Amino acid sequence: MSGVPAVSTEPAPARFAEHEVKALLREWGVAVPRGATATSPAEVATAARGLTPPLVLKAHGPGLVHKSDAGAVRLGLSGPAEAESAAGEMLAGLVSRGITPDGFLVEEQAAPGVELIVGVVRDPGFGPVLLAGLGGVWTEVMRDTALCLCPASEADARRMLASLRGAPLLHGHRGRPAVDSEALVGLLLAIGGSGGLWERLDLGEFELNPVIATEEGVVAVDARYLPGTAEPTGPGPGTPGRNGSGQDFTALFEPRAVAVVGASASRPNFGNMFLEFYKATGVPLVAVHPEADEINGVPTVPSLAEADADYALVAVPADRCAEVVRHAKGVSFVQVMSGGFGEAGAAGLETDLVRAAREAGARLLGPNCMGVYSPRGGQTFIGGEPGPPGHVALISQSGGLAGEVVRVGERRGLAFSRVATVGNSADVTPAELLGWLGGDEHTSVVGMYLEDPRDGHALFEALMAVRGRLPVVLLVGGRSGQGRRAAASHTGGMVGDGRVWRALADQTGAVLVGSQDDLIGALSFFQSHASRIIPPGAGPPPPGAARGPRTGRDGDGLPAVLVIGPSGGASVLAADVLDAAGLALAALPDETREVLKALGAGAAGTSPANPLEVPVGPRGRPELVREVIGAIVARRPYPDVVAHVNVQSFFTFGTSADPLHAYAHNLARAQRDLPGTRITLVTRNGECAPPGVEDEVRAIAAGAGIPVYRSMEAAAVAVAAAARFIRGA
Repeated sequence: MSGVPAVSTEPAPARFAEHEVKALLREWGVAVPRGATATSPAEVATAARGLTPPLVLKAHGPGLVHKSDAGAVRLGLSGPAEAESAAGEMLAGLVSRGITPDGFLVEEQAAPGVELIVGVVRDPGFGPVLLAGLGGVWTEVMRDTALCLCPASEADARRMLASLRGAPLLHGHRGRPAVDSEALVGLLLAIGGSGGLWERLDLGEFELNPVIATEEGVVAVDARYLPGTAEPTGPGPGTPGRNGSGQDFTALFEPRAVAVVGASASRPNFGNMFLEFYKATGVPLVAVHPEADEINGVPTVPSLAEADADYALVAVPADRCAEVVRHAKGVSFVQVMSGGFGEAGAAGLETDLVRAAREAGARLLGPNCMGVYSPRGGQTFIGGEPGPPGHVALISQSGGLAGEVVRVGERRGLAFSRVATVGNSADVTPAELLGWLGGDEHTSVVGMYLEDPRDGHALFEALMAVRGRLPVVLLVGGRSGQGRRAAASHTGGMVGDGRVWRALADQTGAVLVGSQDDLIGALSFFQSHASRIIPPGAGPPPPGAARGPRTGRDGDGLPAVLVIGPSGGASVLAADVLDAAGLALAALPDETREVLKALGAGAAGTSPANPLEVPVGPRGRPELVREVIGAIVARRPYPDVVAHVNVQSFFTFGTSADPLHAYAHNLARAQRDLPGTRITLVTRNGECAPPGVEDEVRAIAAGAGIPVYRSMEAAAVAVAAAARFIRGA
């Protein structure tokens, strides 16, 4: 391959010379300048003959990664003689700096155009990542780049280019012609698409900077390739932890019986605590103890080999776990609660544990995890009575956070189907669980809390597999703490952890949120409006297919929202919040104005507008909000309607909650009358209500599938989350 080999088992060179990389680019159909090489200044003139000036001269060799910084590039040379002279001067300057080049490359200088950077780097968690953006001298100054996990699709390539702040430069600016966008998209796919060059490189880092784009095409005028040595993280091919293994996880969430290892007959510990948790769920239960006949009223067996159970919880010191698990023959799933493995630097103990599980024929959950929660199957890691079974699933690398999401979420009306904490994910991975949940009849939305993707590319594949049919809400910890790793290329320096997660969400249609509260809020919205987001029986639509009223847009292409509330000031603030969330308060259609005035909607002396002021409580009829929503939606199908009330105002001059409850009942009726519209209720200042009032309002709303939030900010995040899912489906 013209000096640049395909992936090989042989050790890769430290780097390849630019002309070698460009030879490979030519074979891949990427345009590069005509050029020739020379080993000394005396040979440069000969190499330059036959090339059309102006010419570019570059030196190559060790220590010349960034050639411009080292003085190893000369532009605008008039011909062979000037090129030879420049080579002599360049050589002298480099030697004075202690750099001895291997040779020179002389090329025809490309015509001016828009300078871009295109590169691929192997991310430690997600594997090869494609980067594109403004290049040349603007690369480090502007840092205007977009990312995409490989392989990139044509839609991904176009999205990357459209997202750049400098995108107007590509479409023609101040009299300059537009660049050949099709050629630019073709370049991105040749490098990072399916079957692209990234599949043949031993990444490392690969960078074209600059690529010059003009109306006539694109030319890669500089190319850099640094082979890598690091292997991708996560389970390797063929291991049980790979996504797509076909593992049935039903018994993980609905076991016939549970065995607990580590409960004490004399000193209560975590094992004893879990025995009590399981006793409360009523699942058939056995304890493992070498001597006791029973523990806390639970019968015992001496080892897991005698336990007739689908699921075993192991809570013994880390150095004993492998031996315990080795006896788990016949147990489908073993959860190791104990810590002290890879997260504590004891990678060897974790390797032994995984090996023991495989010897036993069991799948391993964890280690360092709390376990599973599934009201439908009697699974729990939380004390107290399980909540109602529902259709919300959660995969979490933090057991503590999962417990908070479950309990707080249930308090706010969430009903869970499957919750799995995975800890170190030494065997069962988040990607594998997500793949299975994609076919689970009891799950309609999945939340994920992740810190380390483990096998990031498998997670990407799992998210792509459920795209458009199963909403996934991602909360990622540590996106800003890990920082950027040092890199020899610009590409490596600009692929940061947080940016890769955002690229993952953009490509897969997953929703990325920034807090635990937003995770709960988004899950609540998807739970309440499941049938209004994905109609029953509907699969993913063809790319670019219209989805009808549920994806209504305003004139700027933003998701359209109607806001209704009693307070003009609060509505103005709501408009700011929704705008910041990427939502649009599309204007009311003209034909609604007279009917709204007749109904009494809108502030006195003003024309009805969005946000719309609708009196509530003592100032208005409780059915007015229902009539107003019906009148507007009949004339323009807003996908989302956000109604907000100031709960405190209902109790300023009295103590009766009846007007507030009547308002909620009318919203509920409006939602039942309008199955194609998603109604959301915001109860501002709810803490000012007497005890129990908010719960009643929430119950009334929930009966009609209306989610309730305490702030417009929380509601905006949830509404925008659904809009992003629909847009990316």
